[in-house]
Amino acid sequence: MSLRISILAAFTAAVVSSGAFAAVTVGSAAPDFSLPDANGKTQTLSQYKGKTVVLEWNNPGCPFVQKHYSSGNIPKQQADATKEGVVWLTINSGASGKQGHLDNAGAQAFVAQYHAAPSAYLFDGDGKVGHLYGAKTTPHMYIVDAGGTLRYMGGIDSIASTDKDDLAKATQYVPQALAELKAGKPISVKTSEPYGCAVKYGP
Repeated sequence: MSLRISILAAFTAAVVSSGAFAAVTVGSAAPDFSLPDANGKTQTLSQYKGKTVVLEWNNPGCPFVQKHYSSGNIPKQQADATKEGVVWLTINSGASGKQGHLDNAGAQAFVAQYHAAPSAYLFDGDGKVGHLYGAKTTPHMYIVDAGGTLRYMGGIDSIASTDKDDLAKATQYVPQALAELKAGKPISVKTSEPYGCAVKYGP
């Protein structure tokens, strides 16, 4: 990883780690929401009660997101999870005019480009759901169990970088937590520090 990217990763992680931002806590009920998706349908969290749900905050213009998509890491996690009956909701809270903001066609093109496999790609342009969950980075990950309880929130993995070579060395928190949840085991890492680009909320 180049020095410039190393500095970028360290700086971004430091910026988004400062201050208490989270609006939800692990072990509490995940708040319901209603958002439009890239196919023009309305998606709610409550419609998936009885299933495990992953929430992934996304910004296609963010180099951290690009690392996890271009490497195939997130698409594989999506495909593996949905194959097991997990619902994967990718959420874009970028405001209009901000980096990563997409329309329906743009979101569909992004998903197709990376052979991604989310259950739905959702738009949160006014940032209400992002603020409700305290989402502060892209990516920022959450897992909600079948009973509607938040079971994990934090980073996608344990190494805050844009270097694809770090993927093999990092703990991938979402697959780990999903496997533990399915096996009825305690989740070993319930929270972690998210890293990435700051969510591009509007004013």
